[in-house]
Amino acid sequence: MPVNPLGTNIISAQFTQNISDLRKELMRTAEEATTGRYSDLTAQLSGRIGSAMLSKQALDNLTLQRESLSIRAGRLDVAQLTLQTIQSRVQGIDVAMRSAIGVGSETNQRIAARDAEAALGVAFNVLSARFGERYLFSGDATSTPPLGDPADLLSDIRQLADASATAADFEAALDTYFNTPGGGWQSSIYAGSANVSDPDSVTATDPALTELIRGLTVMALADPATQPAVFSQDPSIIITAAETTFGGIGSLTSLRSNLGVIQERISNQQKTLDIEETIFTSAFNALTARDQYEAASALKQLESSLEASYMLTSRLSSLSLLNYLR
Repeated sequence: MPVNPLGTNIISAQFTQNISDLRKELMRTAEEATTGRYSDLTAQLSGRIGSAMLSKQALDNLTLQRESLSIRAGRLDVAQLTLQTIQSRVQGIDVAMRSAIGVGSETNQRIAARDAEAALGVAFNVLSARFGERYLFSGDATSTPPLGDPADLLSDIRQLADASATAADFEAALDTYFNTPGGGWQSSIYAGSANVSDPDSVTATDPALTELIRGLTVMALADPATQPAVFSQDPSIIITAAETTFGGIGSLTSLRSNLGVIQERISNQQKTLDIEETIFTSAFNALTARDQYEAASALKQLESSLEASYMLTSRLSSLSLLNYLR
């Protein structure tokens, strides 16, 4: 049976401690070689740790700001695309309708009416645009689609027309329906919230969209074969609707321009954050960065030392009195 000589236990214990220390140092160096940053900043920086932590906090704050700006920019991009789609689809319908009424062409009037109805459907559809799970045109009711079936709106406006004896009566009824909080547009058709906490957002009841949808809805009902009697009696109603649509296109352009200003402001803020991030990253790295090549070289040396320690410990454990005396 192997017999340990006097003092072998003490030497073995010392090697075991050395191995433990080497393993800790190896793990720390391996981490630093991977991350390129000192793992124990307090020990490395001593009195300069406060400066490093301030730089790190600034970088963390920049990350949060960048995420917030990125979300805002994404929502605005979707909103702009939505409004652009509506504007592109509506463009020219008002001119076609006025031309048809002007020359008395029922065929062209019917085509323009169908185009207006199709454009109304597109508007209702794209205004249900979402960013993530958030409906962008519903105000604070972000989980609710802002608009439902355009057929409900067409039905309401047809009833108003059927109940109107003159063009003046119909226009007054339209004003009440579209422009008052208790009117059908805001109380029955729009399912979102009147409250808007997000200053960047646009609701489906924005005046520009309301004006445009009002004009489209009336023109959509102007098919000569099915139009309300008051339309046949006074075609100026249809001309007024075309003019309202034209005004809505202009208002929509202004709305998109306003959103564009916000987008440009966000873009400039993101560029400013890029500059600030470069400055703070440089300052943080100057204090905390570990040369990865140097760390990798130190890691190789530690691995060799640990391997040698394991070998010596193994030899000590098998040392016998006979081997010791030899």
